[in-house]
Amino acid sequence: MQRTDKVWWCVAALSGAIMVMLGAYAAHGLAARTTEAMVSAVETGVRYQAWHTLAMMIVLVWRQVNPLAGQRWVLALWTLGVVSFSGSLYLMALAGLSLGIVTPIGGVLLMAGWLALAVVVLIAKE
Repeated sequence: MQRTDKVWWCVAALSGAIMVMLGAYAAHGLAARTTEAMVSAVETGVRYQAWHTLAMMIVLVWRQVNPLAGQRWVLALWTLGVVSFSGSLYLMALAGLSLGIVTPIGGVLLMAGWLALAVVVLIAKE
């Protein structure tokens, strides 16, 4: 396994751990401290983080079998998307910080990752 892939596996593992911790906190402790809208914001962040963490792991397994140019771009876009989209929702709900445009930028990065994945597949040699 390449060193950079080890780093990506660690990113995915850390993302998974954070996702579980924040999901558990949203389900068991957050409601007493904030509004239902903020609990919902955390749950939305956790849901998007969960799907993209799983997708990252699938791309990493795929890289073991068939490493292609562009797969790391997909991973980077999803990572930046999760950090900015989910992260901004977490900061809003847990710390009261509103980062405004960061949340939709994160959403665009997540979408760009999916589009990049399509490009990687389309340009792959048979």
